[in-house]
Amino acid sequence: MTALGWAIADGWTITRRALTHWRMQPGLMLFAWFFPVLMLLMFGGLLGGAMEFPEGESYYELLVPGIFALTMLFGLEGTMTAVIQDRDKGVTDRFRSLPMSSAAVVLGRCMADMLDTIVSLAVLAGTGLALGWRWHEGLPSAIAAFGLLLLLRFALLWVGIFIGLSVKNAQSITAIQVLVWPVGFLSSAFVATSTMPAWLGTIAQWSPLSATATASRTLFGNPDPSTTATWIGSHSVLMAVIAPLILTTIFMPLSAHRYRTLSR
Repeated sequence: MTALGWAIADGWTITRRALTHWRMQPGLMLFAWFFPVLMLLMFGGLLGGAMEFPEGESYYELLVPGIFALTMLFGLEGTMTAVIQDRDKGVTDRFRSLPMSSAAVVLGRCMADMLDTIVSLAVLAGTGLALGWRWHEGLPSAIAAFGLLLLLRFALLWVGIFIGLSVKNAQSITAIQVLVWPVGFLSSAFVATSTMPAWLGTIAQWSPLSATATASRTLFGNPDPSTTATWIGSHSVLMAVIAPLILTTIFMPLSAHRYRTLSR
């Protein structure tokens, strides 16, 4: 078996371990899947009436893809906490003593989280469809949009795993949880960046979340003034590919190296 095949096989073992834990804690999983739905309903109700759209269009056409992108950021602290707990309880050390690929633990955690993300996206998409959101560019474009969302999640997971392996204890994650919200809101998830003050809009435009949100709206055929207002908006699909690839290129090897050199 090749090194890659060995890593994937061992990684799947770690994935099944995570899935078993989730099966034993269904309440936590249901909360994680339906929290984005709550965000969609809350912000749709709070902001929808204040937004002006052409006749026949609704705020949900803009909001649903934005919540899709924001959901790719949510839950990273759960992955970080799980990595820290395994490290502090000695589970990681036991894994390292076994004849398994050094990349299997971090890869397995990533695979499990991606499966969870797919379910979360499916639940959120079903809710969006029930509220009147639609994709208008055909199924292949819709699949491409969901692919870009998962690519962003994959990249952010490696950021989260690296942080989880690097911080001292689980309490440190509290500070990181606080940062999730400003990072998420400083994007085009809820409103187009063209409606923001120029300096703030410029910062928000370069967020990977904004690139993926705008790109997914383009592929879904949903309205977004940012696509014509800025260069990055008109090249959002390209940026939605480049930004996650850069993050993955940086943080995947860093996570693997941090795991191999981990000491308690």
